[in-house]
This record gives sequence, structure tokens and C-alpha cells, in this order.
Amino acid sequence: MKQIIHARIVLRDRIIRDGSIVFSDKIISVSENSEKLKGVTVINADGATVIPGLIDLHIHGYLGADASDGDVKGIETMADGIARNGVTAFLPTTMTLSYAELEKAFNAVRRAKANGTPGGAEILGVHAEGPFINPEKCGAQPKEYAVSPDADFIINNADIVKMVTIAPEMDADFANIRRIKNETDTIVSIGHTNADYALAMASFDAGISHVSHLFNAMTAMNHRAPGVVGAALGSDKVSCELICDTFHISPPLFSIVHKLKGERFNLITDCMRAGGLPDGIYDLGGQVVYVNGIRCLLADGVIAGSVLKLNHAVRNAAANGLSLCEAVNAASLYPATVLGLQNERGSIEVGKRADIVVCDSELEVKSVFREGKQIVS
Repeated sequence: MKQIIHARIVLRDRIIRDGSIVFSDKIISVSENSEKLKGVTVINADGATVIPGLIDLHIHGYLGADASDGDVKGIETMADGIARNGVTAFLPTTMTLSYAELEKAFNAVRRAKANGTPGGAEILGVHAEGPFINPEKCGAQPKEYAVSPDADFIINNADIVKMVTIAPEMDADFANIRRIKNETDTIVSIGHTNADYALAMASFDAGISHVSHLFNAMTAMNHRAPGVVGAALGSDKVSCELICDTFHISPPLFSIVHKLKGERFNLITDCMRAGGLPDGIYDLGGQVVYVNGIRCLLADGVIAGSVLKLNHAVRNAAANGLSLCEAVNAASLYPATVLGLQNERGSIEVGKRADIVVCDSELEVKSVFREGKQIVS
């Protein structure tokens, strides 16, 4: 059993300024005083900020590895690397590739998940961002592999695919969306889509419950044509992802979207393999990506993912209109809720998993505990 004392603890709705947390694999108590207990390992946070483990719903790669490579060691490299950014669980995210390449990637994630990634973030499953996207809105994804939605492909891999991004206009009468919704626990997300407002709203009724990287690779909101963005912001049936790196999305929109979506507002990274590495030239699905600071671009200037760290996304959100509690919730509790895991993780509460991150005032990570075991020090 362990006790963190003299901590600034970020709860879901308030901050304890000088408190303590007692935990084993689960959180045993959260207190507003820091009196040392006997018979426990005491960790003096010395005023550091303590937040719940972060959950990334949408991350392609890190430290040179990519979920689409189909390499078990690469997935484990990602898991170990992002743990140092405070991430304790994630969905390795594949992109639009051939079925054979996707099957290889899914199998690699299966094996890495079975291995347990004991020194890194936990693998919760795959986010398949494609191949069921509109080639007109492919963004940095290779359009030659974009195909119409195929429910059987997802159903056959539903043990590992926890989320799939689909352009609903590619699915006649939403037949495949309905089958995925009714026959699996896989979350269907709208993205890389040319749908208009009416079609997007109809797809929400058919089973879409999430929006992949809001604003990016979808029809914009206009005063005469609200588009997918307008549908996403106006509907209480869908949660939304936002890439808060200050490049993909203008910072004033962070708080605007949060005010509209509330508990359905989720921070993601959409990070590619260059994350955690120096500026330079990298590969994304066979395409050359030029990385310079927070900018990741194809040769034609199309944005190609990010190198964002999830703890920095929280910091950016908190610096642009969100309270620290809400910024943290958007990268922990709310993603857990999307996945139906909110009762076991996502916030610092008695009885929940001891997924705990100790960080400084700038949210740079000092140590990480996953189910009470220290994985970053």
C-alpha cells in the first residue's frame, strides 16, 4: 500500500490543495490532510499536481513506431513512450490501408495487448480510422485504399476494434453502421466525411455516437450549411474529439466547443510516429511527412497528424478557457465514459483503479502509477 502526501489533487469538480491519496491497485482514500499513515510506503509530492491517468482515444504512433506497421514491439514502444506523458490507457489507431495490412496491424495489437505492456500504457483496443472514409476527405490518408463500409470486417475483428471511423455517406441507408451498432460493442465515429448536416444527423440516429477530430476532414459549419461540424456541436447523441495542439484548431475554439459539448468533449493527440522525436522527415502510410515544431505536413501542405503529447493538450486547454478540472476530465474521465469504463477509471475516486500521474505545475510528468504500480519515475 502507498500514500502520496502533500499533493495538489485534481478531482473531477474541485482541487484539493494539500491532500493525500492512499492506494494499492485501487484508490483506498482521498483526504484533505497529509498526515502520514503507518505501515505504508509514503511518497512526498511536495506540492506537485496529481491527476488521474490519461486516456488517448486516437493516437497513430510515437517514438518512431506506428500502429499500422503491424509490429508488436512497435506497439509496446508506443505504450512505454506515451506513459511518460501521463497516458495510462490508449487506443492504437490504424489508418486507411488494405484489409491484409489492417489484419496484420490488428493481430499485432492483439499480441501486444495479451502481453500486457506492463511498463507502459494499457492497450484498450484499436481505433480503426478507416478504411471506410470518403476519398474526397481523405486528408493525409492514402485514398487508394478508401472503400465502402463493410460491417463484416469490423464484426470479425470486434474483439480488438473498439472504435471505427466511417464516412456515413459511403454507407447506403446506413446498413453497415446499423449492423456494427447492433451486433458489436464497437463505437462508430463519423470522420473523413463529406456529409451535409441532414445526413450527419440521420447517421447519429442510425448508430454513430462519436466524432473523429472535430473540424478536421469534414464539412465545415456555415451559416447556410451547418455541415458535420454543426451537427456534431448541436447533437446530444455524439461525443467529440479535439486536437488541442494550437495548430489543428484555433485556441479560442477550445472553450467554445467545451461549452457546447460539456462531458462529451474529449482531448486526443492524433499523434504520428514522429511524436517524441526531433524535427525531420517521417513516413505516414507510405507518404512523406515533414515535421517542424507542432506542424506535420505532407509535401502539398495537407496536415498529417500531430506530434502532440496528451499532457500538453490538457495544458493547452487549461490555458485557453477550460478550468484545470475540466481540461483533465477531457483527457481522462470523458474518454473513459466514451469507452464505458467511467466506473473503473478516469478520475481520482475511492474504489477506482489507481491510475495516478504526478506532475509539476506545467503538467510535465514526474511519475506515473498504473493500477498502483509505478511505471514511470
